[in-house]
Amino acid sequence: MLDLGGLILSVYKPTGWTSFDVVNKLRKELGWKKVGHAGTLDPPADGVLILLFGEATARSAEFMDLGKEYRARIRFGLSTATDDLEGRVTQEYAISNWSQALIENALESFRGIVEQIPPAVSAVKIRGRRSYARARAGELELPQSRPVHFYTIDMTAICEPEIELLITCSRGTYIRALARDLGQSLGWGGALASLTRTAIGPYRIERAALIEEVIHRSNEFDSI
Repeated sequence: MLDLGGLILSVYKPTGWTSFDVVNKLRKELGWKKVGHAGTLDPPADGVLILLFGEATARSAEFMDLGKEYRARIRFGLSTATDDLEGRVTQEYAISNWSQALIENALESFRGIVEQIPPAVSAVKIRGRRSYARARAGELELPQSRPVHFYTIDMTAICEPEIELLITCSRGTYIRALARDLGQSLGWGGALASLTRTAIGPYRIERAALIEEVIHRSNEFDSI
């Protein structure tokens, strides 16, 4: 989409890349210096990333405020230092009384506006320092809780010890924290096993451009 505010692109971020990796790749390949993104996606996750070029970079808050949709896989039976499977396992749990009805009942308490504590390993600031920096330094202080809104949480698959969810939520929501908190509420522990951002507002994964495609088609855009 090209408008008077500059160039706005919805791209697919692959797993293993940081959001800045995508920005840096296009800066180097296309020679476009003024490039930013609207909404970080963790390296283990894949999916929609909105890139803003030129004057459009000033509109980042507008796009970050859009609702998000995720497809998430949660594994029960353990807790980790990062609330996903990338982190060190801190505790293992026995899973008792596994049932879809029990999980559905637990999910109900997370729908709507809830108070959520971001993961210790996150970019949230605690008195001016990133929480992940404090965690890596061995400081145990967690970020403060904050309200987030889960518009919908639908369980789309279940196979012990994992479930898959389709989630729509507000800005600032951590799906890793949902995995942790859901596991705690069930007494089983829980961690995020995989995450795909399937949409940001109207920008859906089905229409997101591959990074290689953006580079190949760069002659269709004005240099910024």
